[in-house]
Amino acid sequence: MFKASTRKTIMRKTSLYVAFLGLVVFLNATMTLAADRPNVVIFFTDDQGTLDAGCYGSTDLYTPNIDGLASTGVRFTQAYAHAVCCPSRAALLTGRHPQRSGITNWTQGNRKQPMGTNLPPEEVTLAEALKAAGYDTALFGKWHLGAKDGNGPLDQGFDTFYGHLGGFIDNYLHYFLHGGGFHDLYDQKKEIFAKGNYFPDLMTKRAVDYIDAHQTKPFFMMVAFNIPHYPEQADAKFDARYAKLKMPRQAYAKMVSTVDDRIGQVLAKLEETKLRDNTIIVYMSDNGHSAENNKGIVVDNHTSGLPKGHYYSANGGGGNTGKWIGHKGQLLEGGIRVPAIISYPAKLPQAEVRGQAITVMDWMPTLLELCDVEKPQVTLDGYSVLPLIASAEAKSQYQQMHWGWSAIWAVREGPWKLLGNRNKVQQLVSLDDEQPERKNYLKEKPELAKRLHELHLQWVKETTK
Repeated sequence: MFKASTRKTIMRKTSLYVAFLGLVVFLNATMTLAADRPNVVIFFTDDQGTLDAGCYGSTDLYTPNIDGLASTGVRFTQAYAHAVCCPSRAALLTGRHPQRSGITNWTQGNRKQPMGTNLPPEEVTLAEALKAAGYDTALFGKWHLGAKDGNGPLDQGFDTFYGHLGGFIDNYLHYFLHGGGFHDLYDQKKEIFAKGNYFPDLMTKRAVDYIDAHQTKPFFMMVAFNIPHYPEQADAKFDARYAKLKMPRQAYAKMVSTVDDRIGQVLAKLEETKLRDNTIIVYMSDNGHSAENNKGIVVDNHTSGLPKGHYYSANGGGGNTGKWIGHKGQLLEGGIRVPAIISYPAKLPQAEVRGQAITVMDWMPTLLELCDVEKPQVTLDGYSVLPLIASAEAKSQYQQMHWGWSAIWAVREGPWKLLGNRNKVQQLVSLDDEQPERKNYLKEKPELAKRLHELHLQWVKETTK
């Protein structure tokens, strides 16, 4: 017979062993399930406008890799992001209106400055949801959702981060150039210096190397390019191709081909490693093309070392919006309607086109469904696009669509869009007009404008943090 104390010890060890075996079984099951799941890659380009790819009808652009995604996937012709970078990234990674997370103005870019606007840590990102399901997660490129330590990519579900935290950088000096400027290049949480090295190549190499190192476990990799956003420092190999194209289209076209080329390098590695068929790829831009044309650096002794007067902006435009009007920073179609493609050869149709309205918020629920991962227990404003892919006749799942950034806002219902600034209603426009959004119907349809304004006010009440 064992002593009472000995029996208790045996029982305790037995219980611990049973619990351990249970944990092992659970982890093995989880790892087996995770191993069967697809990889996920999001290519998020910066300031690539409404029709700025060959597959969208821009015959003067060379974009073989984006066009290749369209031929192996589903291309959307009515996809909406947001007016500028920050809200689009918040909407993409949370599946929610950026108002819910307080991303309604520019986020903090410089980690060394006092606390500014940052994506709240309690927001559940796509990276966090996939990581909890056994995915390795990585972000290469642009974050732009807050720079303060504790609010960066590594604090929001990404295991790996290489890139910049703010809005843009000079591609060779790695400095943000507005105002007095600041250095902005990080590897994990460590500030690094790589002066003279072309940033799109640096981040692309990291992405390619990441694929090489993660071939046996599913991964989620966000490749958030900082281009074609200015400074327009394109790969010189595209100079001859566009030599006869007029400015500002010429400078912009070279940037679009540069980002397409780097997308191609990542795709080539997926093909080489035989991961392509079982990798879900989403490609989208964060907003329309930039029409910015500032005075360049306006201070002496800029932190980058560049002289006062150095020009770095977008030469006033260069994007192709077709019949649509508007550009980055506006809620007209040219500012928010962007190219978007999903390609997953193993399970989704190829060379299909869909015209239903979707938004950047839809990718989170779509990807979680395709990966068989539970949605987080929060309000999601996006919808899975899979029903739309299943049928070209399916209706868009949005009865109304809303945008709000700083003081400007818009609400859309059917072909009608109401635009305003603060509490002032400015325009009621139709997307069905032969020349969309050019005529203001406010005086002709005051009751419609009033009803849409009420819908906007109710949306603000429901979503504002």
